[in-house]
Amino acid sequence: MENNIKDKVVIITGASSGMGEAAAKHLASLGATVVLGARRADKIEKLAKDIQENGGKALAVEVDVTKREEVKKLAVETVKQFGKIDVILNNAGVMPLSPIDRLNVEEWDTMIDVNIKGVLNGIAAVLPYMKEQKFGQIINTSSVAGHKVFNGSAVYSATKYAVRALTEGLRMEVKPYNIRTTIVCPGAVKTELLEHISEADIQQANKDYVGEVGISPDSFARVVAFAISQPEDVDINEVIFRPTAQEL
Repeated sequence: MENNIKDKVVIITGASSGMGEAAAKHLASLGATVVLGARRADKIEKLAKDIQENGGKALAVEVDVTKREEVKKLAVETVKQFGKIDVILNNAGVMPLSPIDRLNVEEWDTMIDVNIKGVLNGIAAVLPYMKEQKFGQIINTSSVAGHKVFNGSAVYSATKYAVRALTEGLRMEVKPYNIRTTIVCPGAVKTELLEHISEADIQQANKDYVGEVGISPDSFARVVAFAISQPEDVDINEVIFRPTAQEL
């Protein structure tokens, strides 16, 4: 696996915790240079330091994915420091689940801004470089909720269905530039996403379920590494993974 990951420059958004943090550590251990993007500068700076102390290469860049210019600067800084962008992992996301009739409209806006526009901002930031260099890989985090709708997930699922649709459209459009695209759809993974849920009953139900069947963020990191590690003529377009115990 290491052969096609070593020396690649990988931007990771949502890198301050959970799946993004796990992916950063794992890819760095396989020889990638990781550029860590997140709003919580203290966390990504500590993560970058930890990676460096373990012999890896990492750069922390504070970024809010809902702000197009900040994401563009993330790409600019990456190219300035390392000369290229091999991969972007658009992983930043929020999951404030709630039934539609509770009308948490501000949470709807936040999910649209982060989960959809944030991904689009990441694509817009790196695509000019990848087109020019004639290589690259864009990995977008969707979810099992991008395939199924469950209690309280209607708006969240809509954003994750959207990620799948836009990534498939992108896949068809970037073939002339030798760019690969991947959708990663995790099931129940133990992360702090559940803390975003403001409705107490929905939060508790999901904490109970994920607490029972959920798996480590390292599972996500291994899937991402698998997709990147393939030979350049192999394009892993979508991976769905769940805990073995997950029925949903």
